[in-house]
Amino acid sequence: MSVSKPPPPPSTSHLAIPPSSTSCPSSSSSSPSATPHTTSMPPASPVKISMQEHFAINVCPGPILPIPQISDFFPRFHDYPCTPPPPREKKILKEETFNGETGGGYRDGERRECNDGEREEALESDDDDTYLGTLEFSLLFDQENNCLHCTILKARGLKAMDSNGLADPYVKLHLLPGASKANKLRTKTLKNTLNPVWNETLVYHGITAADMTTKTLRLCVCDMDRLGRNEFIGEVRVALKKLKEGENKRYNMGLERIAQNKETNNQTVEPGALVAEEERGRILVSLCYNTEKSCLLVGIIRCAHLAAMDSNGYSDPFVKIILQPDMGKKSKYKTSVKKKTLNPEFNEEFQYEVSLDQLSKKTLEISVWDYDLGMSNDFIGGVELGINASGQRLRHWFECLKNKGKKVEYWHTLTQQGAPSSDKTD
Repeated sequence: MSVSKPPPPPSTSHLAIPPSSTSCPSSSSSSPSATPHTTSMPPASPVKISMQEHFAINVCPGPILPIPQISDFFPRFHDYPCTPPPPREKKILKEETFNGETGGGYRDGERRECNDGEREEALESDDDDTYLGTLEFSLLFDQENNCLHCTILKARGLKAMDSNGLADPYVKLHLLPGASKANKLRTKTLKNTLNPVWNETLVYHGITAADMTTKTLRLCVCDMDRLGRNEFIGEVRVALKKLKEGENKRYNMGLERIAQNKETNNQTVEPGALVAEEERGRILVSLCYNTEKSCLLVGIIRCAHLAAMDSNGYSDPFVKIILQPDMGKKSKYKTSVKKKTLNPEFNEEFQYEVSLDQLSKKTLEISVWDYDLGMSNDFIGGVELGINASGQRLRHWFECLKNKGKKVEYWHTLTQQGAPSSDKTD
């Protein structure tokens, strides 16, 4: 198929075809008498061009653009949240003007792969650097009662952990080094909030001045999930050596994601008796000699940070006390059993009828046990008070004998020294 078209003027048309010998006779065949002003060009034949040349001239005025694909109208699925991709026109402009040259950018497929990779890297970096929120709390160390009061006030701007854009936060406390269930405290859980207000006070008992110089308090904010595992949001850590005795210090700290390392949670001191003693727990005992009744009053108040003896990570503790040398059944007493706890509170008192002269020669043995139904009870730890004791145990005994009628309370560390082989249920 061909199209007839009149030829353009010779001076402007780039498709002009020179005249053939038949349509434009040469000067040699003309008559010698002809003059230039009377000479005229014969009409030229129509110019013939192909269909391909026609489309190349009239249809393609500029550079060829990439053909749109169906994936450009349906973007790929991305993890929530994800910002929508920019309009395609902006991409084309960037590609056309890349490095100041038309068409000097990436091809469409290469640009899409680069954008996807950059978007995934941005999502990963945002997950690590996201603002986790702040936690406000206060600490008070009561050296007289060996207590550390931790008041959890509120949190602000917590990171959303649930699909509804909210969280079910609670705060969990640990004492480091030596984190375990024995020194774990926890607040109540507040539902569907990113700005929880607890105003809840948790108390650590049996904390001495020596502990304040070596311990670090770790406060973790977590999200409770009934159907799965609770999720960690962030944590803060406070060195207790910076807290002065009797000072109620208030903190407002930003939550962080600190890499968990089991070695950092364990005690770093050299292995020895001190480590074993700390792992067994502590007991608060009160002694008072009543001169009117000529008897010794022994009070078992509470225990703290006991070693876990059961498979569930807890114990069922009770306390036995014996005044040696053995005086028969009157010298043996036992407290009630507290179920599934490592920080039991007993507040029970026992009485021994003995003269002051005889008491100075005796030894009070206190042992803590884990109750097992139908089996031998497990020994957790013990302590001996008497004339043969040493250190704080001997001091406690002497103050009891010296201050008659006055109740003297001391915290003692449980050890495995002098542990009986077993204890059968009565």
